Amino acid sequence: MALIHDVMPAFELFQPSTIDDTLALLDRYKTSAWVLAGGLDTFDWLKDRNKRVGVVVDISGVAELKGVAASPDGGIEIGAATILSDIVRHSLVKEKYPILAQAAELVASPQIRSQGTLGGNVSQDTRCWYYRGGWSCYRAGGNACFADTPTAINREHAIFDANRCVAVNPSDTAPALVALDAKMVIRSSKGVRVVDAEKFFIGPALDITRMTVLEPGDLLTTIRIPATWAGAQFYFEKVRERQVWDFPIVNVAAVFALADGKIERSRIVVNAVAAHPVRLASVENAISGKPRNEETANLGGELAIEGAQPLAHNGYKIPLMRNLVRRAIRGATA
Repeated sequence: MALIHDVMPAFELFQPSTIDDTLALLDRYKTSAWVLAGGLDTFDWLKDRNKRVGVVVDISGVAELKGVAASPDGGIEIGAATILSDIVRHSLVKEKYPILAQAAELVASPQIRSQGTLGGNVSQDTRCWYYRGGWSCYRAGGNACFADTPTAINREHAIFDANRCVAVNPSDTAPALVALDAKMVIRSSKGVRVVDAEKFFIGPALDITRMTVLEPGDLLTTIRIPATWAGAQFYFEKVRERQVWDFPIVNVAAVFALADGKIERSRIVVNAVAAHPVRLASVENAISGKPRNEETANLGGELAIEGAQPLAHNGYKIPLMRNLVRRAIRGATA
C-alpha cells in the first residue's frame, strides 16, 4: 500500500478565462494536464499524492462554463462548471426537471454543494478505498483487484458489470441525467462532439482506467437536457450510510410519461451498483402499458436484479436495489 503524505506535490497552475484558452492549454500539455473546477475530487487525489500531474488547469474563472439557460427546443442547457447549489435553487430546473434538483441537493453537504460543480460530480473518479489508497490494483495499472477477494472490505462495491474491477460510480446527478436523456457536450482542439449521457459513462470492460469517455485534451462544457421529459412524473431516492456528507450505497432515478393512467414510456436508472449508471431497459419494456401499482412495481423490482453477482459483503445491495426500483415504479413517498 502506498504511503499517504497529505502534502500536495508541486505543479504549474493555469487559470484561463475562456474556453478557447482552456482548450489550448489542454492541447499543449495533454496527459500532464489536470482540469480543476470545484476541486473537491482533485484535492483528495493531489494531497495524497496518488495522482501526480505537472499542470493544473483551473476552469473556475471561465464564465462561459457556468449558468442555466432555456434552450430553443424547450429544454435547458447547464454549464459544466455550474455549482450544484445553483442547480438546486434554479427555478427552471425545479419547474421542468425537479429530479435533477433533488439529485443535486442530496450530494454531500451544503458546503460541498456550494463548491462542487455538475461537471465535476459526473466526472469524479470512483471512491474505492483500495484504489484511492494507492494500492496497485487493475484500475491503477496493477495486476489485481484487492476488493474482489474473500477477505476484502467490499460492502459498497459492484454487483453488476464487474470486469477485473468492482469499483462503482459514486455520482448522484449521473443517474438523473441518464434518465432525462441528457446530452454531454465535449470540446477539444479537434472540435465538438455530443455524447448521450448513457454512453458518457463507461465500465472496466471498455476502459478500466477511466469512468467516462473523456480523454486527455477533452473538456466537458455543457449538459443539454431536451424537452422530452419536461413535466413528466419523476422519482429519485438515495440510500447512504449517513444522512449528509456521504456517497450513495444505491440510488435510483426514474421518469414516467403516463397515458390513461398507464405507463406509456419510462426510463429507470440505478447507480452505485456498477462502474457506470445502469439503465434498466428490460424493466422499462416490461412495465410499458401497465399502471403504476404494486403488481407492476413487483414485476419491475424482480427484473431489475436479474444477473446481479454480489461479492462477499455486498449481497444486501440486491434486495435494496429491488426495493428502490419497486418504490420508484409505485411512486412511494415514504
